[in-house]
Order: sequence, then structure tokens, then C-alpha cells
Amino acid sequence: MHRGDFAKWTRRFEDERERRRAQGDPDWGRSATLHPAVWAGIQRFQVGEDGDGANLVGKADQAGDADYAQAVRLFVAEEQNHARLLARLLAAGGVPTLTGHWSDAAFVRLRRLMGLRMELLVLMIAEVVALRYYRALRDGTDDSLTTEVAGRILSDEQRHVPFHCERLHASLAELPHATRRPVMALWRLLLLAVSLVVAADHGPALRRLGIGRLRFVVDVMTSSREVVSDVLVPRPDAWTGAS
Repeated sequence: MHRGDFAKWTRRFEDERERRRAQGDPDWGRSATLHPAVWAGIQRFQVGEDGDGANLVGKADQAGDADYAQAVRLFVAEEQNHARLLARLLAAGGVPTLTGHWSDAAFVRLRRLMGLRMELLVLMIAEVVALRYYRALRDGTDDSLTTEVAGRILSDEQRHVPFHCERLHASLAELPHATRRPVMALWRLLLLAVSLVVAADHGPALRRLGIGRLRFVVDVMTSSREVVSDVLVPRPDAWTGAS
């Protein structure tokens, strides 16, 4: 990985930060009305978005690329902003935030087991699942505040995925060529397992948002094909995702 490859991502994150600042927050004076099952799902995702990202930042610093490390800090700031937006959305509906959830605790423990490559592979599972969830939340309710918040977060997540794909490509390039596809095949198996758990756990909420458990899992796995392709054979700025 040559120094400077991630300077463009730093600029993109900085440009987005300035755009958010100019745009301002949603109108929190609006109330939010959702089914209790949907609120419960938002509570769990809010916990997952929250965190200081110190472990990831530390590993990025150790990677030796200052541009990448700065881009990671900006990524973490966006994730923290997602947690803030979801917390404000919950407050608009009179719903408290959670102090923790077993699924988030499991992901954090798994991400910390090994180095940056493992951290990113596990993080990418959460990101790909989140893409489908926030799309469902954006499109599956008539509540205008929820639609706006989910749309803002989804837009960020669609940038996060190719950012992580680019770094994972560089990381997997350090492995023997014959092992790269098996690694990503195992990643997809873990993604499938997580998707099934999320679909089971969030089933009532997903139904309220107009998507069944099976469709959720199928959509997540379909989008993962593009992730694998971009990690193995990167195509700069070619990510489309599921908008």
C-alpha cells in the first residue's frame, strides 16, 4: 500500500463533514411515531453505532499510513454522528436509548481478537447488514423524521463500504493469492449467519417495514457479492450498492 492512496478518502470525509455542517440537523421539533417493534430495532442499531472507535483507530495508526489513519478517524466520527442522530430520533418518539445489547458486545469482542484485517472483515459484516436495514427504515415508514434520519445514515454507509473495501484489498494482497477467495468465502458464510440472526431478532420490525425475514437475508447476501468483487478486484468509485 503506497502512502497517499487514502488521501482522496480523507478529502471525501472532510467534504461530507462540511456539507453536514452547512445542511444542519433534521427538524427535531417534529414528533416521531412508529410501531414499538420498529423502535426496538432502532434502539439496538443505535447501540451498535455508538462507541469511541479507539481500537480501530489504534490499529489504523499502526498500519503506518497517515492518510488512512486520518480517514479512519473521520469514519469513526460519522459513525458517532449516526448514534447521535438515532438517539435524537428515539427522543423525538419518547423512547430511551439502551445502555448495551448482546449483539453489539459480541461484535466488539470478535473485532478485537486480531489485527486490522480481522477488525475490518467483522466491521464490514455490520456495514453490509446496516445498508439493508437503513434502506428498509427509510422506505418502510410514513414518518417523515424517521425517513430523513435513515436516509442520511444510508448515504454515509454507501460511502463507508467502498472505503473499507479498498483497505481490505490492500490487506488481502499481503496473503498468498490462493487464500484470498477462500477468506472472502468464509466472510460470506459469517455474514449469512449474522444476517439470519438479525432477521430473526428484528423479524417483527422488518415486517412492519415491509420486508420479510427471508427477503432481508437474500438482499444482504446479494449485495455482498459486489463487496467480495471490490475487495478481490477493486474498481475505483464503481460501488453502486443498493440505494
